[in-house]
Amino acid sequence: MDLWLTTEGYFLLSDSRFRDYLISPFLKVPHKPSPLFFYFCIKMKTFLRRFENNKELVILFGTWGIDEKAFADLCNEKFDFILFYNYSADEPLILPEMKEYKRITVLGWSLGVWAAEYYSRKAGIKADLTIAINGTPVAADDKYGIPLKIFEAMLNNISDYSMAKFYLRVFGTKSHFEKNKSNIPERSEKSLHDELRWLYNRMMEPVETGYIWDYSVIGTEDRIFRALNLISYWSEHPETRQILVPSPHYLFDNWSSLAELIKFVRRHHKSPFR
Repeated sequence: MDLWLTTEGYFLLSDSRFRDYLISPFLKVPHKPSPLFFYFCIKMKTFLRRFENNKELVILFGTWGIDEKAFADLCNEKFDFILFYNYSADEPLILPEMKEYKRITVLGWSLGVWAAEYYSRKAGIKADLTIAINGTPVAADDKYGIPLKIFEAMLNNISDYSMAKFYLRVFGTKSHFEKNKSNIPERSEKSLHDELRWLYNRMMEPVETGYIWDYSVIGTEDRIFRALNLISYWSEHPETRQILVPSPHYLFDNWSSLAELIKFVRRHHKSPFR
């Protein structure tokens, strides 16, 4: 498998099993791609899996400091999947032709809840189902998100030591951390700092309201977003159904796939105020 850097600043994945596709900021994903392929770009990154004739698309906006390792094993052939992560620039999203799909689900995890709102508006993504997971649109906030002093302290003290502590808090316990070691990305301190700095700067801008989340999944053992802060925020949004689960910040391994997570969420009726 070969990964090539193009003159536009994007990577082209080349593999004898798949077709090659060049991704530029203005190029749509092909209408009928091979069964499986991946895209990566230099700044904000995109991980994409497509299977021919799928009618369901899952778009996941990840949190800070992760990559595709945390979700690749949770994909299956029943749906197409896009993960956006490493937010460090205002770039157009790489998206397939949306009208091909009968159902589009948007997931936002942690800071990805903010990112989902920010980028979905720009890209005009119209989802059939929206699920916020352990996050709020006001992610750096004493009452509704991560307390500002903690957010700024992390921004100003990124190191191998601080990241080890951060990932331990993401997974909640030492045993859960050890179980998920393979999901921890290998990223440089500069990459992590650039992303968090960009997120912080954007989050300090006025928040645009009006985006509707159907569900908010809240891990009561979350050590990144306090459950109390999550509940405080979503309680002021009765159009969003809250689902509490006894889990840490990273809770995806409670299910065998993202499809099973979505199925679990859909078993709960939407809010009557929706």
